Amino acid sequence: MKKTRVDHKFAELQKQGKKGFIGYLSAGDPNLQDTVDQVLRLEDAGVDVMELALPFSDPLADGRVNQEAATRALDAGATFEGCMTCIQQIRERSELPIIFYAYMNTLLARGFEKAMIESAQAGVDGFLLLDLPLEEAKPYRSAISHNNLNSIQLVTPTTPDERIGKIVKQANGFIYCVSREGVTGVQDEIASGAGALVERIQEHSKLPVALGFGIGTPEQARDAAKLADAVVVGSAIVNAFHNNPHTPEGRAAAAAFVKSMVDAVKEI
Repeated sequence: MKKTRVDHKFAELQKQGKKGFIGYLSAGDPNLQDTVDQVLRLEDAGVDVMELALPFSDPLADGRVNQEAATRALDAGATFEGCMTCIQQIRERSELPIIFYAYMNTLLARGFEKAMIESAQAGVDGFLLLDLPLEEAKPYRSAISHNNLNSIQLVTPTTPDERIGKIVKQANGFIYCVSREGVTGVQDEIASGAGALVERIQEHSKLPVALGFGIGTPEQARDAAKLADAVVVGSAIVNAFHNNPHTPEGRAAAAAFVKSMVDAVKEI
């Protein structure tokens, strides 16, 4: 498998001795054209990797903020084809690494192999599949790697060590460490066991570990960056773009907020 933009970005960060910042948005919220502008603004703000949610009607791993973002995207007419066009438009102006955060129903409805081919052709770098069990993953992982896409794996606080070892063997790009039990959403502080979980993962893999779920302020982003190779910020970014006016000025204000978190991470 050839190296993806994700692989190159983490190699660059390691060489520079810097921590990574991964931003999250729901593709199509408030519409797909605005998503293109949001992503480009986040790249300008210093985001290293972009995680875009493929809109789905029942995103069970997500809290209220990201569920509502998915609903807004679907109500605005976001489709798989539209999301791929969105990626193509971003690729006309950017080489920012982009992975899709997706649920299996959406991809199976499209035809999994077809979805992977179309994603690779559009310029997607990888997939984080929220509801694909380890035991059923083999044929799907094969389709992902065959199309030179990263397979990002999740490890949670309830994952036993033996299972962590099996999960990370199927991973490439980076490993997503879920900082706490439950769904996505901004929290008051980083979960107390997050650092220990990152260390457990690092015992099984040399891949970069990104810490996410619940990070919503520059201070929290800085604390998370001390524990892992990268931080993932989702709901706070979704809220920033949703709560500001859907205008160039509003998107600039949201991006400025994200830059404050990026800057905090880069201080580490």
